[in-house]
Formats: sequence, C-alpha cells, structure tokens
Amino acid sequence: MIAQARRYALRPVVVAASLDGLRGPADGLVELPQRLFWSGPGRAFDLADPDQALEMYEAVFNAARCEADLAEYVNGELLARLWPELELEPRVRRAWEAAHPLLALGGVVPDDASAAVEAEAPARAEAAAPAAA
Repeated sequence: MIAQARRYALRPVVVAASLDGLRGPADGLVELPQRLFWSGPGRAFDLADPDQALEMYEAVFNAARCEADLAEYVNGELLARLWPELELEPRVRRAWEAAHPLLALGGVVPDDASAAVEAEAPARAEAAAPAAA
C-alpha cells in the first residue's frame, strides 16, 4: 500500500500591518493569557531575559489569531532586535519579512532607506502569498 500525503489546512499567518502598531511591552514582567500560552506551569515572562523574551514572542507568533493579539503583546522595536534569533515556521518568517522587509535586514537600515524599503512591502507580500487554487 502506498502512503498518501495528507493535505490539511494551515491556519492563516497573522501579520501586523505596521511594526509601529506593535505597542506591546518592551520590558518588565509580562503574563500571557491562556489563549496565547497554554503549556507549561507559568505564563509570565521577564523581557529583560533574552531567552524568556524569545520564548514569549515565539508563543505569541504561534498562537495569535488576530492582529490585536500581536499589538498587545509584541513591541516593534524589541521584535526587530529579537527577529534574527526567533525560531519561527518558515512560512511565518516569509510572510513577516515580505510585509516588513526591515526585519529581513536585521531591522537596521539608514533612515532615508527605511521608507523606500517599507514602501515596497505590499508588492513583496503579494509575490510571497501562495496562489489561490
């Protein structure tokens, strides 16, 4: 018997429209709601600890169901610093980098170039999106 590949629907990747709209905490102790972090004994993360910050952001990216989840718990500046170290599914990373090219560049671009790079984001996001079947 030949094994058949199973097809299953992946939930859509939630991507913030703007990094500036991500106004979550940049420091301190943050407790995630159970809907965003349901495994493990504690849901509190100390953002001063890089490992805890990475764990929290990975949990939020994996569990976020809407842009409001991201806006409440993700900080745009902290995200840019953590981005290279975040362990995300490839499709999540591609979607975010298509929408926010500065992340792919490590978040560090001269000020005069950042507007041009962000202006190209919608075209890149469309090119990265899978074609409708």
